Amino acid sequence: MQIRTQNGKQYVLCAWRRRFVRLTPEELVRQTTLQLLVDEFAYPHNLIAVEVPITVVGTQKRCDAIVYDQQMQPLMIIEFKAPYVALTQEVLDQAVVYNHEVNVPFLMLCNGTQSVVVKIENGEHCFLDTIPLYDALRGN
Repeated sequence: MQIRTQNGKQYVLCAWRRRFVRLTPEELVRQTTLQLLVDEFAYPHNLIAVEVPITVVGTQKRCDAIVYDQQMQPLMIIEFKAPYVALTQEVLDQAVVYNHEVNVPFLMLCNGTQSVVVKIENGEHCFLDTIPLYDALRGN
């Protein structure tokens, strides 16, 4: 991870946005988790988008990250939180609301110390024990 200090503040090079962004606790979770997904779970780097704008009930919001398939159809919304933020029902509800607009089969919540992955089947939320490999997202 490439980090630099400017005017007393730290910035990290985001490989997905191709620019330096302020290094906050949540941003550190985002960068380390996305790299883990690429390195350990075979998620293609080029099929992950960060800070994706969406409209929710007429209000502009941003998904922290969305994972896509080869045809650029969304597969997973990822919501990142700082390590001191608990992954509560409220955090899950935030991702569920975003999913009303995006319509993905998987949601992931991560705060750097805990990850929660939910598979959505027939309108039901099924909590998974582990982070799925990328091919499992695609149904392979």
